[in-house]
Amino acid sequence: MAMFDLPLDELREYRPEVARPDDFVDFWRRSIDEARTHDLSATFTAIDNKLAVIDTYDVTFSGFGGAPVKGWLHVPAGATGPLPTVVQYFGYSGGRGFPHSNTLWAQAGYALFQMDNRGQSYDSGGPDVTPDNSAYAGLNHSPGFMTAGITDPETYYYRRVFVDAVRALDAVRTSPLVDPDKLIVTGGSQGGGIAIAAAGLAGLAGIRLLGCAPDVPFLCHFERGVQLTDEPPYAEITEYLRGFRDHVEAAYRTLSYFDGVNLGSLATAPALFSVALMDPNCPPSTVFAAYNAYAGTAKDIKIYSHNEHEGGGAYQLDVQLDWFADVFA
Repeated sequence: MAMFDLPLDELREYRPEVARPDDFVDFWRRSIDEARTHDLSATFTAIDNKLAVIDTYDVTFSGFGGAPVKGWLHVPAGATGPLPTVVQYFGYSGGRGFPHSNTLWAQAGYALFQMDNRGQSYDSGGPDVTPDNSAYAGLNHSPGFMTAGITDPETYYYRRVFVDAVRALDAVRTSPLVDPDKLIVTGGSQGGGIAIAAAGLAGLAGIRLLGCAPDVPFLCHFERGVQLTDEPPYAEITEYLRGFRDHVEAAYRTLSYFDGVNLGSLATAPALFSVALMDPNCPPSTVFAAYNAYAGTAKDIKIYSHNEHEGGGAYQLDVQLDWFADVFA
């Protein structure tokens, strides 16, 4: 993939107008409040993860609509807490997977909480995945999750996921292994978009975050993404609207409630973004749109000029290891 988007100097200044509904904040505050009418019911059960240096807890908590959501809590072996904690969200099709699959931040000495993606995880496998058992999950949509319930923000798939992400913060803060005042949210691709949403919504939920680290984030400036790329998952929106020609206005209105540009404008935590300039899945201008709108006063973006959606890979993890240490310090 060649560089197909705006030149870098234009990307750095790219601040598009993304429609923000008048009831945007009220919608999200109500969504969080409704979820909190259900008992959090957070449980942490120690398991045998087959690892010598990491202890793992199988976590269940009450997410959107009171539905059970799964997660892992990893900590250095023998840790008694409270520890600075990284909350990790996963990319499209992914989920918490097996307990031994992804433990880097626990290896670095932190607590690591990983939230499962409801209805996804088909690229990760693992035990006890989280179904999307909402009545709205079966509404007409293109294959995938991008258009499930897309004609109404009340029914849209990512309303459930983003509320799950906030409830995950509620849940992890109840563990004695976790320092509730030292939380960083992170994730790549869809996980990066969820991290931006969590950072934006945390303030509405009365939760203070120390940092947000979205890598090559998805779910940002939807309309631009659809216009620029025919790669999935944005292509799912194109596929849906190609058939439902009369749903265009309603679909984009719904998406405006879930756009990382709008959600990031509510965030206050410092941020470390990354972007890849040859990324066909999350075009660079969509990432810069979210980065430039992100309201945290201390923010940085790492740029990988010749990479596609893999972004910085181990290079970005190396940067994050330093950044997380500084933030937690």
